[in-house]
Amino acid sequence: MLRTALRRSAGARFSSSSTSAMAYKQLHRHAKRPPLPTVETPVWDANTAVSSILYDTPTPSRQPKHQHVLNCLVQNEPGVLSRISGTLAARGFNIDSLVVCNTEVKDLSRMTIVLQGQDSIIEQARRQIEDLVPVYAVLNYTNSMMVKRELVLARISLLGSEYFQDLLLNHHHDDANAETIKKIREQKYHPSNLLPSEVHRLKHQHLADIQNLARNFGGKVVDISETNCIVELAAKPTRVSAFIKLLEPFGVLECTRSGMMALPRTPLKTSHEEAEEDQDTLISEIVDISQLPPG
Repeated sequence: MLRTALRRSAGARFSSSSTSAMAYKQLHRHAKRPPLPTVETPVWDANTAVSSILYDTPTPSRQPKHQHVLNCLVQNEPGVLSRISGTLAARGFNIDSLVVCNTEVKDLSRMTIVLQGQDSIIEQARRQIEDLVPVYAVLNYTNSMMVKRELVLARISLLGSEYFQDLLLNHHHDDANAETIKKIREQKYHPSNLLPSEVHRLKHQHLADIQNLARNFGGKVVDISETNCIVELAAKPTRVSAFIKLLEPFGVLECTRSGMMALPRTPLKTSHEEAEEDQDTLISEIVDISQLPPG
């Protein structure tokens, strides 16, 4: 229904200002919102009373923090990102990931925000973001089945861990690291101690190992130079983190991650489930179930 309404507005009366978002909210203002998650009942002990008297602040909630995925549909205009991030910053949230992209509807953008927090606080922040003028809707995908993807590009050294450690210490060169750099350059497999043919074979051996590892994770090598290569992988965030962890022994020179993108899965219903649903709908239309006796 949301996509249908947006396409209708995009076809005839869609404007590039935020007034279209206000009109959309006005049409859906009667929609019933789910209640806020209940906050745990505070324990009124002596420490709580002293904290309330001295600082006028309640003791922090002990509810566990979870990862939440918010999907925001916003007007594509300047200042929207700063207003949303400012709202989250005012509540003390640290954004783990934020991805902004265009949608199939003109002048609309989609933001996927990943952050950590308590359920009740996240729901309050979600409603506060949804009340902003250029925001159409904010959906919480935390408890739904999602397809998660993240893109990573990593530049990996082909000359081994000894050369990588030498680069790191040279970047922060001082008297304390001078002795360590000398010991590293005296190691057997340092490129300065190998013949050119041995260095060439070593680079191709490391490249083959990196290609094999990337292939097992569903990634690929997209660029090769004399001393390093660039690998690409699009997978779940946990799988991306595991892939980078396995690449660390080769020497990760640079790494960039796009942030998580997510879309909810569409449930599939069998013919049997659809028949039962149609039968329940027909019975509810004929007989008021609330008037039936218990059982």
